[in-house]
Amino acid sequence: MTAKTRKAPPRAMAMLESLRGLGYSTAAALADIVDNSISAGATEVRVDFQWDGTDSRVLISDDGCGMSDPELEGAMRLGDKSPLEARESHDLGRFGMGLKTASLSQCRRLTVASAKAGKLSCLRWDLDELAADPQGEWLLFEGPAEGSRQHLAGLENKLSGTLVLWEKLDRIVTAGYTVDDFLALTVSVEAHLAMVFHRLLQGPRARIRLLINNRSFEPWDPFMSGHPAKPWTSPSASQRTDSGVVIAQCHVLPHQDRLSNDEFGKNAGPAGWTAQQGFYVYRNERLLVAGGWLGLGNPKAWNREEAHRLARIQLDIPNTADADWKIDVRKSVARPPVSLRPWLIRLAEDTRERARRVFAYRGTPMPTQRNTPIEQAWRVDRVKGDIRYRIEPTHPAVAAVIASAGELVPLVRAMLRVIEETVPVQRIWLDTADNKDTPKTGFSGEPPEAIVTVLNTLFADMIGRRGMSVDAARRALLSTEPFQNYPGLIAGLDVPGVAST
Repeated sequence: MTAKTRKAPPRAMAMLESLRGLGYSTAAALADIVDNSISAGATEVRVDFQWDGTDSRVLISDDGCGMSDPELEGAMRLGDKSPLEARESHDLGRFGMGLKTASLSQCRRLTVASAKAGKLSCLRWDLDELAADPQGEWLLFEGPAEGSRQHLAGLENKLSGTLVLWEKLDRIVTAGYTVDDFLALTVSVEAHLAMVFHRLLQGPRARIRLLINNRSFEPWDPFMSGHPAKPWTSPSASQRTDSGVVIAQCHVLPHQDRLSNDEFGKNAGPAGWTAQQGFYVYRNERLLVAGGWLGLGNPKAWNREEAHRLARIQLDIPNTADADWKIDVRKSVARPPVSLRPWLIRLAEDTRERARRVFAYRGTPMPTQRNTPIEQAWRVDRVKGDIRYRIEPTHPAVAAVIASAGELVPLVRAMLRVIEETVPVQRIWLDTADNKDTPKTGFSGEPPEAIVTVLNTLFADMIGRRGMSVDAARRALLSTEPFQNYPGLIAGLDVPGVAST
């Protein structure tokens, strides 16, 4: 028997109002519009915020290939293309929903005008007009609304290009909203777009120019590429999947102590250092996911933690992999396929551990130019799953006291043991969590004379008791924590009457 069926088309007004709740931020919604411009071959995109109280508006214009009237109608139709259809390799879209859902999440009137071959077309969605007939059909209105034509003047006499106009910004300009809030919004949008499109904006091969209120801005590179203080970047690694090749590169960023205040603030990212750790997933060089650990972990999912805030991993996926990675409509969520999880976990475990060491040591003690290991004052003992922190008796400062203590050696060793057993681990952990940084160590912030006082004591012991030459003593201090950070002070050390050899 043939199954009985009924037509059950959605009511236009109810569906459109529901789609407004997909969860776009203003910045994410604008990024979706910019995607369309890039897919249309634009080389310049302008975003203009125009304050006029409750009549404020946002315009997004580009110099792309534009759309004919039938093409514009298709672009304005919800679900015009199936996400299962094959797309061009450079296409940044997938669901055929972004222009509408992103725009209507912010405004009640969406107008799109487009020029192609010098011919202009214009269509709009107007939720207030549709609300007049809640049971009505899906009606697109032709041309701009009354009083809005002037905002489309930027397309006049142009052979090609597209302009998107948001009006009735009810999700932005709410009760109590002021011009200062509007200006603050432009700042957050700039930070988001600088991050999402940084690979398309930076360098001599930049593909696009973005301007906000007629002002260009610098891209934000999450990986601090080329910074001299960056401790580690892995070679690129790749894995082949049924939907294409996935490429990964791991990065550990410099500790705050290795950066100026300006560099530290600039490289924190829009959400801050801790929130920006983790994987950065790109498709066609467009950032989809900015940080987080993609639900990965061993044995349970990792959280964003202070100790791993310097770890960032770049992942490039092909635009044929959206279904495998469960990319959502907003292009802000991704979940790696099961087949890739073990590989990604291995990469992340290695990167997280390297980042933790750099964070813990405020910029891991590096070997000297002669590749001599750094003598560290503390060591970590791992026994039966437990971790204990021990003072290293071979450290020059500790060894000098023990060697000179004579009959007081048992008392000195007892003092060191008490120090080891009373390290305020939990207090340090809590203070680090509260202050979002490790406590100051390594003479950080101390005046040079305080450091020189300690250096002179050890320097004299090395030459007097241990019989080292001046040069040998200097070399030893250069490979001793924390003095390896003060080569200039060490070079100035000298003992009267003793010549360098």
